[in-house]
Amino acid sequence: MTIMNHKKFFTAAMLLAAALTASACGSYSSETKPKVNSVTPSGTFAGSYYEKSHVTDKEGKFWIPLKPAAASIGYRMKDDTSSGGYVKLGYTDVMYMLRPNSKQVFSLGQKLTLPDAPVRRDGQIYITPTALSKLLQTEVGWNPTTGEINIATPTDKDAGADNRNHAPGTLRIQSASNVDTAELVSYAKKFLGVPYDFGAGSYEDTKKFDCSSFTRHVFRKFDIELPRLARDQDNVGRRISRDELKAGDLIFFTVPGRFKSDAVPGHVGIYIGDGKFIHTWGEPGVQISELDTGYWENVTLHMQRVL
Repeated sequence: MTIMNHKKFFTAAMLLAAALTASACGSYSSETKPKVNSVTPSGTFAGSYYEKSHVTDKEGKFWIPLKPAAASIGYRMKDDTSSGGYVKLGYTDVMYMLRPNSKQVFSLGQKLTLPDAPVRRDGQIYITPTALSKLLQTEVGWNPTTGEINIATPTDKDAGADNRNHAPGTLRIQSASNVDTAELVSYAKKFLGVPYDFGAGSYEDTKKFDCSSFTRHVFRKFDIELPRLARDQDNVGRRISRDELKAGDLIFFTVPGRFKSDAVPGHVGIYIGDGKFIHTWGEPGVQISELDTGYWENVTLHMQRVL
């Protein structure tokens, strides 16, 4: 991966009409929005914005606030002091975790060491562009004079491939005869209206869900342990067609434009029959939506059977 410094700052090759604005589990807004979306010389889309709060330290290192940088490519950020001081980033699920003053981070399921440890300054998390580049595993360009920051769209390593080759960990798959799907659906419906929260902790502690913690919580009730994140839940069970879909199956949705390939699951829900599925997404939290009409019809990725 190429890390560009200000001497190699890439020039926008084209402007897009609209910036990225929403993610698959709810809308997202930030006070600092990307000015433009550009394309790097290699053809990679990038979020571009101007950062007024950048800092150059005594060693000449350039530091930027993490939150607006993340927002420029549509990521949520949660500075969660209740979870061991971790700062969490992602779209619908947590994809990156870091802590102030530590070079050790989690990035798309990997443990990485950053060249510079993020720091907390004036209540915000600051990071160097080189460290941000390694955290996101993408190109980051910056101009210390103007404060312009360009962040290329991260490339998920599973994009465009069958990521089911990656072992999801221990999963006991039960037969349908061992799980009453009507009971599973009824249990899921008990949580209608429970608030959505990106990177939610356990329901027992927070009384909130994000999309994959909800599916995991429901299936755990029936002694089926799913991985924590949607992109990992997609690795278990077997792929089925729309015609085979029945209550209790998982449905995965893409987040258009967020990766180089739209084959990356960005949202997950549980089919409950009659063309409907239950999931959590923004307001009002856990809710029931139509699968074959409206927004969700156009972003359905595939269906998975784990029962």
